[in-house]
Amino acid sequence: MKNNNLKKGIGKIHLWLGLSSGIVVFIIAITGCLYAFQEEIQNYTQEYRFVKEQDATFLPPSKLVAIAKKELPDKLLHAIKYNEKNNAAEAEFFHYEPTYYYSVFINPYTGKVLKTVNNEEGFFRFILDGHFYLWLPNEIGQTVVASATLIFLALLVSGLILWYPKNKNAAKQRFSFKWKKGTKWKRKNYDLHNITGFYVLIIGIIFAITGLVWGFQWFAYSYYKVTGGEKSLLYEEPLSKINTKTATHTIANPLDKIWHQMQKEYPQAESIEIHPPEKATSPIAANANSDKGTYWKIDYRYFDQYSLKEMNVSHLWGRQKEAKIADNLMKMNYDIHTGAILGLPGKIFAFLVSLLIASLPISGFYIWWGRNRKGKVSINLIS
Repeated sequence: MKNNNLKKGIGKIHLWLGLSSGIVVFIIAITGCLYAFQEEIQNYTQEYRFVKEQDATFLPPSKLVAIAKKELPDKLLHAIKYNEKNNAAEAEFFHYEPTYYYSVFINPYTGKVLKTVNNEEGFFRFILDGHFYLWLPNEIGQTVVASATLIFLALLVSGLILWYPKNKNAAKQRFSFKWKKGTKWKRKNYDLHNITGFYVLIIGIIFAITGLVWGFQWFAYSYYKVTGGEKSLLYEEPLSKINTKTATHTIANPLDKIWHQMQKEYPQAESIEIHPPEKATSPIAANANSDKGTYWKIDYRYFDQYSLKEMNVSHLWGRQKEAKIADNLMKMNYDIHTGAILGLPGKIFAFLVSLLIASLPISGFYIWWGRNRKGKVSINLIS
């Protein structure tokens, strides 16, 4: 009797949490599906991302910086990104306030500008805004999405309790669809919700946790500390040691020198980024990625812009060889969330699971709707 009363109470909580967050969970899941193959689709449809490989060296950053700044002279250049030999180089112009994000694609052999793209526009930007912000102002939308994700996590846990069979007979229809001829749609819908919910449970929890890392700072901090993290999650750039009133560069073409150093130290890198210093005290930041299909393996380096001496950092975004398990887990967050951690098969799997998750609010709603329409459901929801 106590167990039945407990399940009934949990059932009510599950119901009202589901009704209150269902539409948001559906939007998050569907937009996640649509965004899953964004990189592959863009590579297939946007020819300007590629160039013909030549038996020549790339132009150095100093040349590409000058070319890029002519395209967007009133914008702040954030980075020059070199990709593989058949890829265009990218000059990224990024700023928070006012917010803008442009990419200038340049032939790294000839310096020809191939395309200037506003990354705040387009189909995939629209989908990403829905996934992260529900198309609301960022501060409001992020809180709404994160709150719905937290509710979804509670729904998964409560759903598992409701799914758990009370006897062997009930267990027979908890793991597979066993519909006989003439099975009513209510029974089928209930099984779709019940069985699908069970099979997406673990991946759904992973999606929720990795999503909450972005959604709430307190969650990211707690998650990192619980897993053994010791570094700061706040990015703070090291300061170049110079008197800004009298400073002059004593090294010619410092960006080029750092780029050549990175090429030498990372001969197998699939991408290398060079970040010009934004202020007189900023370092020259550089990073190298051995697998541009993921982000967690990126090695982040910082150099004094005047002496080119390497500078250490105490935050998470430093040398990969210094990363511990908790650090790598945080750096893997995006790759785990998108399935990219397992390559294309992982993305396909994440897409299918997201699609199944999107079905749960719909099938759950119809369970509630059918019960209220008839006054009683012929299925025992807590059996």
